[in-house]
Amino acid sequence: MNLKSLPTRFLRNTVLALALGTFGVAFTAGPVSAAAPMVKTQAPGFYRTMLGDFEITVISDGTVDLPVDKLLSEPAALTDATLKKSFLGSPLEVSDNAFLINTGSRLVLVDTGAGTLFGPTLGKLIANLRAAGYAPEQVDDILLTHMHPDHVGGLVANGQRVFPNAIVHADEHEAAYWLNKANMDKAPADSKGFFQGAMASVQPYIDAGKFQSFNGNAEIVPGVRSMASPGHTVGHTAYLVESKGQDLLLVGDSIHVGSVQFNNPSITIAFDTDAKEAADSRAKVFTRAYKDGALVGAAHLSFPGLGHVSANGKAWQWIPVNYTTELH
Repeated sequence: MNLKSLPTRFLRNTVLALALGTFGVAFTAGPVSAAAPMVKTQAPGFYRTMLGDFEITVISDGTVDLPVDKLLSEPAALTDATLKKSFLGSPLEVSDNAFLINTGSRLVLVDTGAGTLFGPTLGKLIANLRAAGYAPEQVDDILLTHMHPDHVGGLVANGQRVFPNAIVHADEHEAAYWLNKANMDKAPADSKGFFQGAMASVQPYIDAGKFQSFNGNAEIVPGVRSMASPGHTVGHTAYLVESKGQDLLLVGDSIHVGSVQFNNPSITIAFDTDAKEAADSRAKVFTRAYKDGALVGAAHLSFPGLGHVSANGKAWQWIPVNYTTELH
């Protein structure tokens, strides 16, 4: 390049910029100290996407450490080896996800997190709901996948309904089992708390005339249908959300440990009421999602728990959603 051919102003400005840059580097050189403490918290836990005309917001209730090597139906050493391949270990930090569906006319929440029933690392749903731009009073319907404490505990606070305007929906088999004192009395001591949590969480809505049960497969609200998937519990339910030809299948607790159970779908977890039925239901919901190309939302896969499944022989491959900031 012939410098003489360049405009004088360009050369003068370039020299000035270089001089200032050099001065700036020299001026800031020296020891650097981090005076601010580390924050060690994430941003508010919500993730938004569109499904046709519906806005879907995944709300995090937090995470909880689970000793999955002791809970899964395979030797602990095998679980540990499989987790290690995914750079994970046991106890495994497991997400607790709820799903908010804005249909344009109704605001529908699928599951409510743990509230105070599962320890201090959960119970974040309401704070994250508000951070996502919604208030509990705006929720019209709550759909329960099942009545385990990490799904129903967020219904109440200090014995009062957290969602005062919402109708709670659950499968009638699920309600008949967990809200039955005789069943609680017959249950092992370490299971009685599950019944107590369900009763304390749901009863205020029953008393207020805000509880409705359904049987099996039914349209709960326009665009959202229940899909019976028992096994994890007697009335465990998946929900199929449909808008403009796009499908989202919310599978609840059909899967807990993706790195293990996608590779070997026959592996069940100790929380399952009927292990064989749980595995059969998992096969049914994932086959449905794969054949339809549906988006899948799972309660306990790593937040936001959204993705697709692809068949891989007798196993499944999990394909997480691509992050986007453009909602159409």
